[in-house]
Amino acid sequence: MQHTPQLRTLPLLLAAAFYAHHASAADDAAASPAAPANADGSPMQQVEVTAAHLKSARIDLSPNVGTTVYSIDRHMIEQLGRGDNTPFNEVLLRLPGVSQDSKGSGSIHVRDDHANVQYRVNGVQLPESISGFGQSIDTRFVQQTDFITGALPAQFGLRTSGIVDIQTKEGTVKSGGRVGVLVGGNDYVEPSAEFFGTQGAFNYYLSGSYLSNAQGIENPLPARSALHDRTKQSKSFGALSWFLDDQTRLGLMFGTYNGRFQIPNNPDQAPGFSLTGQSDAATGISKLPSSQLNENQREVNRFLVLSLQKSVGDLNYQVSAFHQYSELHYMPDALGDLIYNGVASDTLRSNSASGAQFDASYKLNAGHTVRAGLAYSRQTTHSDNAVAVFDTVDGAQSGTDPRTIIDNSSKTGKLSSFYLQDEWHIAAPLTLNYGVRFDKVSAFVDEQQWSPRVNLAYQVAKGTALHAGYSRYFTPPPQELAAQSSIDKYANTSNAPQVPVSDNVKAERANYYDIGLSHQFNEQLTVTADAYYKKIRNMLDEGQFGQALILSPFNYDRGYAKGLELSAVYNQSNWGGFLNLTTQQAKGQNIVSGQSLFGPDELAYIANHYIYVDHDQTYTISGGAHYHWGETKLSGDFLYGSGLRMTPDGAAPNSGTLPHYTTVNLSLTHNWKNTPIGNVEGRLALVNAFDKSYLLRDGSGVGVGAPQYGARRTLYAGLSVGF
Repeated sequence: MQHTPQLRTLPLLLAAAFYAHHASAADDAAASPAAPANADGSPMQQVEVTAAHLKSARIDLSPNVGTTVYSIDRHMIEQLGRGDNTPFNEVLLRLPGVSQDSKGSGSIHVRDDHANVQYRVNGVQLPESISGFGQSIDTRFVQQTDFITGALPAQFGLRTSGIVDIQTKEGTVKSGGRVGVLVGGNDYVEPSAEFFGTQGAFNYYLSGSYLSNAQGIENPLPARSALHDRTKQSKSFGALSWFLDDQTRLGLMFGTYNGRFQIPNNPDQAPGFSLTGQSDAATGISKLPSSQLNENQREVNRFLVLSLQKSVGDLNYQVSAFHQYSELHYMPDALGDLIYNGVASDTLRSNSASGAQFDASYKLNAGHTVRAGLAYSRQTTHSDNAVAVFDTVDGAQSGTDPRTIIDNSSKTGKLSSFYLQDEWHIAAPLTLNYGVRFDKVSAFVDEQQWSPRVNLAYQVAKGTALHAGYSRYFTPPPQELAAQSSIDKYANTSNAPQVPVSDNVKAERANYYDIGLSHQFNEQLTVTADAYYKKIRNMLDEGQFGQALILSPFNYDRGYAKGLELSAVYNQSNWGGFLNLTTQQAKGQNIVSGQSLFGPDELAYIANHYIYVDHDQTYTISGGAHYHWGETKLSGDFLYGSGLRMTPDGAAPNSGTLPHYTTVNLSLTHNWKNTPIGNVEGRLALVNAFDKSYLLRDGSGVGVGAPQYGARRTLYAGLSVGF
């Protein structure tokens, strides 16, 4: 990673240039094509020049003044153990302020926030999906990612803990492609393919992958392999461009994700309920052992984006229309879920969103660049549930024959946003970006807010940059997760909540303060520091409250988050390394929505005490190094976590921490260029090299569903061919 102090991206532009040595042959083809020509021999260089100009203009639509920006490029991705096959959330874990979680979806936390991450692809903010869009991104189509945190400019809203701004690969003048396969432990097999090129004014990039393995979700046991944990996942992506003229591009992006998961079993569990002919809770006897349950989940995500980008002198703009559909279907073990949980819920959630986005920038003069934009989306969510339950009397099971309750609901919601801001270069070392945005949500709640933003960037001295900022944030709850069920339907059943009240989830409102400093000691070493404080009302959080890997949002009445990030990057001609240290804390008090998800004792305590949020982790450290000689690269990285929160027996909610852990990954790659079949890359990777067994979750804590262990040591081997 390298860090470049300059006013536009001040102050923390952490690019992976310390990895920027000898990219693979396929990447060389993608980044530096050979002499361009059409089939008839006519020159095509103008297409490449136009594409570069328009890409630069698109990037200029987004200001980074006064924010914290960490950049990941292709060279860094290549150094990770599994390279392009690395799950995208694991790529982000190598950045400061990012900590890992599980909850079945490989979720991440940014600056101790739950979710609240915005994904933008080629400048377009994509709608959220139920399955979690971060997991459906295929790392192989990413050319560069700018990860933006801190006090954000007015352009960025709604999801604000981190902006994952992805620039995708594009077609090159020289057509080509890449095919490969990665295999590993737990029956891991992942074939993939990429194709790219240019035909006249048409530019294309296409990719796809298929994954099958025997450990799709975190293991509830510390064993090397899990019971009933197979997954099959497929991903596709396409970016097509038509250059109408030197200043105009029409683009089409699309992506698909399909995932099938078995829910892993936890053996030797005692039955909690009696089912006629199957189990007796009093004697602890069940004809269906918990090791033989057959719970499954299916996830689908599809999106389509049509964009028109134009550059006219000092005016740049992009207008986009998008559609996204996602679906999650949890299929219970009809008998097993009743025996062990008292509830078997066949749950289908779907979300369909369509909308438009417009962004524009205009350079008024040498001192001022004005930016403005509009966004609108309309989404419809459906929650269909067929819930098998037992009847109860005073909370005790009264019958051994279940009955089914149909609990369906739907909601159409709307989101509207507007922003206006000015980037003011006051003097050579000083830049101020100030603006305001307006957001309005109409769904389960109707709320709105005007949010002022101001960011200051100051070049203290050569190689030293300072930034500071304040932002007012408005974060609506995720509509696709906030499905409301009819509590009254479950009265006197095994699915009746202990607290028969569940207020609607509200939008979070926060005041955010951030200050940071970066210093470049020399061409090899750069260090950065960044501190933040966030004061919150209606603090949003999410938890898993059932067997299905679906999160449900709720609010704390008030809360805060604070932290400090330190980072160092060292780069030499053929080796380099990075080190990140984050310390943080987040607490909330008084749960004021979704109360039926909790027990009365929990609610009573939290009403009068600040507690740690369940995803709080005090210390996170990540680092890595690489060395290369000729066409061979050796690299390694590590991740340390001090442990997420848990609730000790008889203690206050989330008052304890899980044991700390450290995992180390190693990889070795070698390129054979210009072979008869093309440019060949071989890869060996060892993930969790020291076979550390560690808990991500232990099943306790507020909104934590089940114990989950990190993956044990796994060896991978891969081969790819670029042509």
